[in-house]
Amino acid sequence: LSTQVSSTVFFQLPRRRVALYRPYLSLDLHNFARASKPNKHKKHLIVILGVRMNPRILSTLLVVTSLSLLPQTSPLAMPLHPHLPTPPALTSVTPGTWAHDTMSRRVEADILARLEAENSEELNTPPFKEAKEKISALRSELRSSSRIRHIVGDPSFDLDLRDWGKIMKGVVDEGHTYLSAPWLTAEFYVYRRVVEAFDYFNPSSPTYRFDPFLKQKLAGLESSVGSAEALLSKMSSLASGRDAASVGLRVAVLSALWGNKMDLSIWPASSGDAGADVFSAVFDAAADSLLRDDTDRVAALLAARAGKARVHIVVDNAGFELVTDLALADYLVTSGLAESVTFQLKAHPTFVSDAMASDLMSTVRHLGSLPPSTHPSCRECAARWSDHLAGGRWRCEEDLYWAQPRAMWDMPEGLRAGLREGSDLCIVKGDANYRRLLGDRGWDYVKDSFEDVVGSYFPCPVVALRTLKAEV
Repeated sequence: LSTQVSSTVFFQLPRRRVALYRPYLSLDLHNFARASKPNKHKKHLIVILGVRMNPRILSTLLVVTSLSLLPQTSPLAMPLHPHLPTPPALTSVTPGTWAHDTMSRRVEADILARLEAENSEELNTPPFKEAKEKISALRSELRSSSRIRHIVGDPSFDLDLRDWGKIMKGVVDEGHTYLSAPWLTAEFYVYRRVVEAFDYFNPSSPTYRFDPFLKQKLAGLESSVGSAEALLSKMSSLASGRDAASVGLRVAVLSALWGNKMDLSIWPASSGDAGADVFSAVFDAAADSLLRDDTDRVAALLAARAGKARVHIVVDNAGFELVTDLALADYLVTSGLAESVTFQLKAHPTFVSDAMASDLMSTVRHLGSLPPSTHPSCRECAARWSDHLAGGRWRCEEDLYWAQPRAMWDMPEGLRAGLREGSDLCIVKGDANYRRLLGDRGWDYVKDSFEDVVGSYFPCPVVALRTLKAEV
């Protein structure tokens, strides 16, 4: 199929793929030609289809010159779902899998038990009596793999209640247990039940905005300052190098990738080793363990934006991993590769160490408060990061969606539009976020590529930084 829209427009698709990809192109070529008025605004529109899709989708580029830009109400639409057939969601019923161990043992015996132990002082006071009882009941449900109920609360302040009602409808109606329900749904649900237990969103509750994972996050941060100082002292010399767009970016990206190894839901922190650098050995062996490395493609994409790139980072864990994310964001801005970085953060405590905006701000403050004699690089970076935040080069955005099990093809339209129109690159961090990119489903890992699944629907160019934990 080839259609000439005007003297300077040529659009081409392989004939055999026209029917398959027609739903993804919301462009009526003939109406577009009639609506276009060459040279009226003397603007150039270059649309490259395939950046977010598998290159096989389109055989050529669509290049439009000397035409007015399409109005925002009529963009070239991205599909809202992977174009491949969607496999079933993973469950936790198979013994020996990470999913089964998580939902049959780890969440209850490790994570919730640690939550109770770390917050025992508060939980044994009258204001926390109800929260203690609800956490105990939740642990009992997990031990017996009970049937799952709906989240309860008050929609006047539990603003995600309607979303959770939709998420859980099929699970509850079909009588699923913690093991038979989709794994991602059951796991996120447990953490939302913790939020429910502490009445987190209720401004009249004595436990309002109490973060039951805060002590673990702070311990993770305090125990990692040795690694932070070692990392940041190296990072400070990268931005001005001649190979900033390649060598420096690779170091920054790999640091953020391997920082995910410090996930506090798996490796609980102790503040007793605050001076130790436990990260360097992990990082030194990083190159030998990579399954896929698209850093050069990321560097080329950012370089093409000539310092005007707007980068979004979907943040995963607080603690040392967040320090590596901040170091990456700092490098992107100070090297001139990016104009701004927006951090997408959780809107309530979840997954033990997942970061909220308050965690990011406390990280900057903590590093800035360290002694200059022992942690000069931490203090220097914290001061610069504060300037980034004050100057608008860094922005923090929280959304309830990031703390939900919905697949990323089910992203709310407001978030989708924000990424589509305001992001030149989205960096998605961590194991749980990677699972959401794939919908936590059993794709064929030989035949189904990341480009075919994620690239076919994500609203902007995307790169995932993830160390493998789950069977996805």
